[in-house]
Amino acid sequence: MRTSLRKIYYRSSGEGMKAGPRPQKPADAKFLDGLADPDPFPDWLTAADIDYYVEQFKQSGFRGPLNRYRTSDLDFAQQEEIAKRKIEHPAAFIAGQLDPVLSFIPGVDLVEVMRQQVADLRLVRIIDGAGHWVQQERPNEVNAALLEWLQGLA
Repeated sequence: MRTSLRKIYYRSSGEGMKAGPRPQKPADAKFLDGLADPDPFPDWLTAADIDYYVEQFKQSGFRGPLNRYRTSDLDFAQQEEIAKRKIEHPAAFIAGQLDPVLSFIPGVDLVEVMRQQVADLRLVRIIDGAGHWVQQERPNEVNAALLEWLQGLA
């Protein structure tokens, strides 16, 4: 489990994304096949962090988090009646520039889609070099952006 978590965290991090494209795998390959397990791991995820995550997943397993992704189509179907409603509350969006989620839909700028769906999007901060775990990879920059956004609410 420890190796699985290290590979998952690294692959979607800024360092992992900079390391190159995802490995090309045959159709029968397993999810983690070909993913790097760097040694040493980037300093934003400590051995103590991994120990904690391992203990939590030993208790709950991966089924719950994976089921969240397995239900995406059902989510869209069940939320169809509210899909066109705008979010009216003040909002901020912070992401790593290398977050693979930003490119999940080829040719679609998800930040621009958000600008159209969130009526009061007061802050968009894309942090250079960071990946999916932006709050861990760049905590100082995330905190600065959050403070800037909060000050704008006053």
